[in-house]
Amino acid sequence: MSERILEVRDLAVSFDTYAGEVQAVRGIHFHLDRGETLAIVGESGCGKSVTVQTIMKLLPSPPARIKSGSILYQGEELVGKSDKEMENYRGKEFSMIFQDSMTSLNPTMRVGKQLCEGIRKHQRIGAEEAKAVAVNMLREVGLPNPEKAFRQYPHTLSGGMRQRVMIAMAIACSPKILFADEPTTALDVTMQAQILDLMNQLKADTGAAIILITHDLGVVAQMADRISVMYAGEIVESGTAAEVFYNPCHPYTWGLLGSMPSIAGSSRQAKEELLSIPGTPPDLFAPPAGCAFAARCSYCMKACLKADPPEFTADDGHMARCWLLDGRAAPVTPPVGRKAPAGKEGA
Repeated sequence: MSERILEVRDLAVSFDTYAGEVQAVRGIHFHLDRGETLAIVGESGCGKSVTVQTIMKLLPSPPARIKSGSILYQGEELVGKSDKEMENYRGKEFSMIFQDSMTSLNPTMRVGKQLCEGIRKHQRIGAEEAKAVAVNMLREVGLPNPEKAFRQYPHTLSGGMRQRVMIAMAIACSPKILFADEPTTALDVTMQAQILDLMNQLKADTGAAIILITHDLGVVAQMADRISVMYAGEIVESGTAAEVFYNPCHPYTWGLLGSMPSIAGSSRQAKEELLSIPGTPPDLFAPPAGCAFAARCSYCMKACLKADPPEFTADDGHMARCWLLDGRAAPVTPPVGRKAPAGKEGA
């Protein structure tokens, strides 16, 4: 049995603004086992980044506020810990590859100094030893001239090189959890493949667990062991990568998968039209009383407008929050996937 390293229970996060309360994350729960990759997918603004930044306590408070929930790291509660206490976790126990490497790196500091700062804090070593570790990490992530990169400023590096520097900073202290927030954004296809291969290799070498935040399902297919699909601050479907890709049960997941272009010879015909999701996400200042996806859903029923659906079990370990899985709902054949969702009792 895999060792559970992280467990999030009923987490709700809001932002108090001049216009009112933004309910960014609304009662989600998930877990992460050692050595696995969990992908959290969904469109922009669904709460993916807020979730992991809450775990690392990177959101300023105010305006951010944890309304409820528990975050257990190796059985230890993180909610309520001070910023000073969290410094012992960030970088050493878990670290993050941020979405935009250009704005995440300090433009006034050389790459080497930024790397050494975290290494010296958590490993308690001298300046020369820290430099040796930093240069070796730059070499490990594939920079062709790590000694030169160590002395350079971020703006003198290409986007792919800066992303590799971010990865080197994230793994320098061998964290047990690596949060990767859109790690391949704005990179060309060749560089994207190299970065993903590097992350997979690092996981294999160190046994670290990865939480991958993305809206790119091609990246998810290559990386993920399990997938959680987020919409409007809620996890609407979760399961293994095979379950979510081949037996999706939520109409929002159908829309995400149906919007992916396929190649000839795949399960979908090459000339088949791509699906689209009409409308826009709900206003999280005032989330709807029923299902948050109801206004955009082609399968919307009266129940969807009145009550937020509970979690229904589609298969062992595979759940979705959709009234179509209620035993009283008429069977629906999904436009994607290999099997229709079977109506089962709510979990």
